[in-house]
Amino acid sequence: MIASFHTIGAPKDISQCRRFFQQPRHPRHRLYEALRAYFLESRPPQLVARAFGYSVGYFHLLCHHFRRDPHPLFFVSPRPGPRSQPKKSAARDLLIRLRKQNYSVYEISHTLKEPDCPLSPTAVREVLREEGFAPLPRRLDEERPGYPRPTIQPVADVREFSLAPRTLTTRCGALFLFVPDLVRLNSPRLASRAHLPGSKMIPAPHALRACLALKLWSLERKSHVMALVADQGLALFAGLNAIPKKSYLSEYSSRLDSTQTTRLLAGWQEQLEGRRLFPGESFNLDFHSIPYYGEDPGVERHYVSARSRRQPSILVFLAQDAEGQAFCYSHADIRKGEESEEVFRFLEFWKRVRGDYPRQLVFDSRLTTYPKLARLDRLGIAFITLRRPSPRRRKEIVLLPRSAWKVIELDVPTRKYRTPRVYEQTVRLAGRDFRQFFVEDLGHDEPTILLTNQRRVSAQQLLTRYAQRMLIENVLADAVRFFHLDALSSRLGLKVDFDMALWVIASGLYRLLAQRMRGYRDAQARHIFRDLMDMPADVQITPTEVQVSFHRRAHLPILLASGLMEHPMPVPWWNGLSLRLTTHRGSENRPPT
Repeated sequence: MIASFHTIGAPKDISQCRRFFQQPRHPRHRLYEALRAYFLESRPPQLVARAFGYSVGYFHLLCHHFRRDPHPLFFVSPRPGPRSQPKKSAARDLLIRLRKQNYSVYEISHTLKEPDCPLSPTAVREVLREEGFAPLPRRLDEERPGYPRPTIQPVADVREFSLAPRTLTTRCGALFLFVPDLVRLNSPRLASRAHLPGSKMIPAPHALRACLALKLWSLERKSHVMALVADQGLALFAGLNAIPKKSYLSEYSSRLDSTQTTRLLAGWQEQLEGRRLFPGESFNLDFHSIPYYGEDPGVERHYVSARSRRQPSILVFLAQDAEGQAFCYSHADIRKGEESEEVFRFLEFWKRVRGDYPRQLVFDSRLTTYPKLARLDRLGIAFITLRRPSPRRRKEIVLLPRSAWKVIELDVPTRKYRTPRVYEQTVRLAGRDFRQFFVEDLGHDEPTILLTNQRRVSAQQLLTRYAQRMLIENVLADAVRFFHLDALSSRLGLKVDFDMALWVIASGLYRLLAQRMRGYRDAQARHIFRDLMDMPADVQITPTEVQVSFHRRAHLPILLASGLMEHPMPVPWWNGLSLRLTTHRGSENRPPT
């Protein structure tokens, strides 16, 4: 089928006619000439693809479709689409009539749903613009039509905070389980040492507790706080009359810089009693990329392991105490080219907080470079890492005789592959000698190459310790699902840095709580929340104490055995009133929640 000719004009030059066939511009014309060169002139597909601007694979796909197309068409003129929009045309008269009655764009869109001609607010705005209507001036609430709207909640203001005797029910009752730890950690001093911003309405300690409450309750984004903005228990936890709204929370994190978040993490560790959460002997280090789906020139592209590709993301450095299983450090203000230096920033941070360097670091192969490994060795810091298997190393492993390998047994009873084969050698990298292990039969498709500067530790101990490092991936997966680590609150790295610091503190509070709960010492946060935390409570405020009575739950006996309910504790931000945790008096007759 060939389109009709246009008006006949002056004849073209012969070279122009040849160029029309040799260099086609229209996609369908180019496809025709490429297929003709392949099927009729028998030219090789590689040359045809290169001549007409296709990849070889895509050209083979075009040939595949052509051979199966029963009626191939070329030089077909596209049919013009409709010149009008039926939905807009059908609703135009009603839309104009409603606007003359001072209906807003959203009110018009809502009204048009009733006569079954729905239009989105954007479509309504386009029609009104075409008809020459200017936007309406902003109206007062009493000037708007009467229809159900969300209840306007009071503005958060500590001066309006009241501890008058009353009774209330809160959905977030289990949040009060964290109050004893927050009292012991002295949250006002923590906010003061970090120089966190505050105001007369919301002082810095209250703002910190409000932000922590949202992290502890697994709210995905700051805007989701509006679902719990009327919960009086959430506000009571922070010591405010109402929980701050999403606009305040977003603006508050914008006022923080990387120095303040680092001070916050340092103060968090210094306030821990007995250092039971961070023994500080050995640490697991890793990078995590938080994907960003917007458009911003300041966000660089990093490798996102969950999607196996590079995309715009915020790169975060994380350090986890191996024995305490809690994260102690995070840093999200990292630019390209700075990745290899992050391990030394962490070392300086830890020395500033604890007075000495960590004894051992365990990390992946891409965390730093060989010169940095030599620098760690000169500092006397033990490390265990991996090397990427290059073709030369693969060949060396294949050529090793069977007698050179040694079979060892890992002290990990639950591991499936417990008897790997190991070959040890000494390698020199960046002017330093290191121990290198080739490991097979470890459950991987390719041999594992382990590198360390620990000269007096057995291969069995080294492999067992590195296998424990892999558990950090499970913790990060829990953080992504429960604490919503990959839900960016903004496009700015500094905001993400503050969110990461909140996550470090919130995950640490969950670890402190897990240490008190029998059978939950190694449980992840989402497991603890599901079994022990996600329950409502009745709160009774009296002149002497705040009594939180939990409703009946299957795992309530575990809470009773934890010791948290035995002694009341005075809470400074409640003007010295004591917190008493109890069970509901009518729990025997109440059905499970």
